Amino acid sequence: MSRLVSFLLLLAAPQELDRLIDALQAKYSRLGSLAADFTQLYAAPGERARRESGRLLLKKPGKMRWDYTAPEPKLYVSDGKVLYEYVPAERLATRTRVKETGDLRAPFMFLLGRGNLRRDFRRIEAAAEPPARAGNRVLRLVPKREPEFRELLIEVDPTSLGIARLSFVDRQGARSDFLLANVRENVAASDAQFTFRPPAGVAVTEQ
Repeated sequence: MSRLVSFLLLLAAPQELDRLIDALQAKYSRLGSLAADFTQLYAAPGERARRESGRLLLKKPGKMRWDYTAPEPKLYVSDGKVLYEYVPAERLATRTRVKETGDLRAPFMFLLGRGNLRRDFRRIEAAAEPPARAGNRVLRLVPKREPEFRELLIEVDPTSLGIARLSFVDRQGARSDFLLANVRENVAASDAQFTFRPPAGVAVTEQ
């Protein structure tokens, strides 16, 4: 079955779309933690495209850790209240309250049931964009309030409900794609993994 045919079938079956939304919400509300390898692709009008990769760890309630390994080490870590960004090469870390951050990584917490798809998005529909993996579905979600992104694309396996990709498009047309692989659910994760202690000589500034 071609990608176009799969897309048209999803458009023609709103009940299938409703079931997929409800199943996604139910599954990720039950998860306690999630780990994955990720590749982040960034493209914006007039800017050079970027590609980065690393490991992701999420834990309820609101904790996340992004260990970037390529092309350079970086760390984004949050205990659910404060987000730290640390770049070892710059010997500098920034601290931001999660409620005030515009960081695109923050919405990932919906994967652990922190948000509600029907409550937080005014429109959820089948996306015209084909999936990266045959058989997957791509959903387009438009937030009720436009925070740091204009729309969100979620690529999901309709059988396992595994998330293969999340793509954010901001108001200026810049796009960030997060491709997930080797996803593990309900992994063991200690709270200490979401605490940032600056190394000696590293200054921490308020964002």
